[in-house]
Amino acid sequence: MTEPTSRRVTANLSLTLDGRYHGPAGPADMGAILPYATTETARRQLGRIWEGATTAVLGRRNAEGFLGFWPTVAADEKADPRDRAYAQWLVDAEKVVFSATLPSAPWDRTRLVNAPAPKIIEELKTEPGGDILVNSSASVIKPLLAADLLDRLYLMICPEIAGAGPHLFEDGLPPSKWHLTHHEAGPKGETAMVYDRAR
Repeated sequence: MTEPTSRRVTANLSLTLDGRYHGPAGPADMGAILPYATTETARRQLGRIWEGATTAVLGRRNAEGFLGFWPTVAADEKADPRDRAYAQWLVDAEKVVFSATLPSAPWDRTRLVNAPAPKIIEELKTEPGGDILVNSSASVIKPLLAADLLDRLYLMICPEIAGAGPHLFEDGLPPSKWHLTHHEAGPKGETAMVYDRAR
């Protein structure tokens, strides 16, 4: 068996105050999160998440949604330079997309996988490269939390209560301890936090 490298597994996600990553109407119900997505605090957090990462991991829904948005930002000279930098990184990075239904990879430099997330992440950790960033995909983050495979969490907390919708942190996760290594509050009450797993 190949030994793991020193690659960190990181993940980013925006959550409401009640811990939900979208509202009760489904994945498109982002009304409690979107008003905070382009604040200065959020843009600085966006710059943090891909720093040092060479692999982007996405669920199918995000892979398709990102494809319709980020490449156009990379090409838009009028876009915020921080958004363009992230967009160009995402276009250029190695991408791993979890899907049982996509007939072909939706991006260049993309590998489709249909296997348990912990298994694929363990395999990625044996390959050379920088951080492995699970990019806003709760469907991948949740099983990695359950398997205790995440080394860093980038969280944006939005100061609204959705009242319903799925939680990131569900009952039954193994106990774990995390160190707060960065936090920043924005003028709208949004908070960017970086937590590193204490092992």
